[in-house]
Amino acid sequence: MKKTELSVSIQRVMIVFVFLLIGLISYIAYFQVFKAPEIAEKPGNIRIAAKRNEVLRGTIYDRNGVALTKSEKVNATTQKRTYTEGKYYANILGYVDTKYGVSGLERTLDKTLIEYNSITLGKLLRSLNFKDAIKNRNQKEDKVGNSVFTTFDNKIQKAAYDALGDHDGAAVVLNPKTGEVLAMVSKPSYNPEDLEEVMKKANAGEIKGHPLMNKVVSGMYPPGSTFKLITLSSALENIPGVENRTFNDNGKIVFNSKQSLRNQHGTSYGKINLRTALEVSSNVVFGTLAGELGNEKLKATAEKYGFNNKVPAEGLAVETSEFPTLSKSEPGSIAQSGIGQSKDLATPMQMALVASTIANEGTMMQPTVISKVVNKDNDFVSKGSSKAIRSDVISKSVANTIKDYMTTLVDNRAKRDWGVFRGLNAAGKTGTADYVLPNGKDGTPHAWFVGFAPVDNPQYAIAVIVEAGGNGGEVAAPIAGQILRSALSK
Repeated sequence: MKKTELSVSIQRVMIVFVFLLIGLISYIAYFQVFKAPEIAEKPGNIRIAAKRNEVLRGTIYDRNGVALTKSEKVNATTQKRTYTEGKYYANILGYVDTKYGVSGLERTLDKTLIEYNSITLGKLLRSLNFKDAIKNRNQKEDKVGNSVFTTFDNKIQKAAYDALGDHDGAAVVLNPKTGEVLAMVSKPSYNPEDLEEVMKKANAGEIKGHPLMNKVVSGMYPPGSTFKLITLSSALENIPGVENRTFNDNGKIVFNSKQSLRNQHGTSYGKINLRTALEVSSNVVFGTLAGELGNEKLKATAEKYGFNNKVPAEGLAVETSEFPTLSKSEPGSIAQSGIGQSKDLATPMQMALVASTIANEGTMMQPTVISKVVNKDNDFVSKGSSKAIRSDVISKSVANTIKDYMTTLVDNRAKRDWGVFRGLNAAGKTGTADYVLPNGKDGTPHAWFVGFAPVDNPQYAIAVIVEAGGNGGEVAAPIAGQILRSALSK
């Protein structure tokens, strides 16, 4: 081989080597900047797992200092986590386990609970005592993670759990002015001390009802007639004079030879106004309004309330509620979407936010479960945030009109069969949501209630769903009334 040919070959090899080196350096830089932090944050990361054993996990408290968890060292490399309130918070707090990993709030708060800071102002001042410093120079500092005071109120949490009784479903209570989650219940629950047995049965398909799931943020259900609050919002904002109209409800809307929409039980309400239409939950009126609005406007209102958008939440991961895109050639589906059916799906948290937004005059607050974070010496580390997701979901005047209609609904039912609401000064809307089982048959409807109290100064917004509970007014509303009564009696 000639010398020039050899030089050319070496140059080619060098060029290839340089490109490979550049590629490797670029990948390492990309990994360090973009991927490494993401991987480091994952609770399953081996470094996080090691730190989890090295640092005694911080305590989770309710807002008033009631300990919901406790950790103690078993030996140098292991610790035991105990859930002091058991079933009341099992699928909310989740678990931290060497075999099954981390779930629930234990997962979303994982980094906080194993973080510790050995340098605080108090400790710095104490360290100025040189005599003590010399005396304790050989002592090792205990590594104890930060503790989290949540926004939960243990009294309201237990009231909500007990009110749901043996029903499968969920309940959530928010402060509409701050977004603080005061209670969050998902049923069925389980005994967190029996996690191994629960996991075995769950993996074998021997447990029904999804006890390991937090249905408040992960359960997706057709919202049924509770969605009429959104249709009402859209109508009040987009159809001039709609609040002064009289509707002729003859019990059904016929779209074509194959499609129609009927009121529950086929009831005809005759000539009614918008307030009465909400009170009796007229499918005819709200299906008609959905048709007048059209999919585009109704969808826009639903999305302002949070549908089709990731709900920002502090300390929680909330599933995205869904509202469909439909064409003008689907009038039946558009009408169904206006009464919370069609392809509408919502989490209980989403529907609690709808009620909360109306209570808060059109401003939706970000849900949060964090009140404050403290270190092992009870020194302040950080506090939870209270901020608006958006302040223009609906106008103040529209919110007050809807609030007035919802109050009429509850007041009139309280005079009849909702005795638990008497004297509460509450507002609300029921829902009875149809759905189809995996085998293609109709399931027993889900029962819903959303609302808030007191009307003149809302402190609590609520959403309750009872899976396969039947009629919302007969099943979910009394449960919500019990929870609100307990909260208001604090």
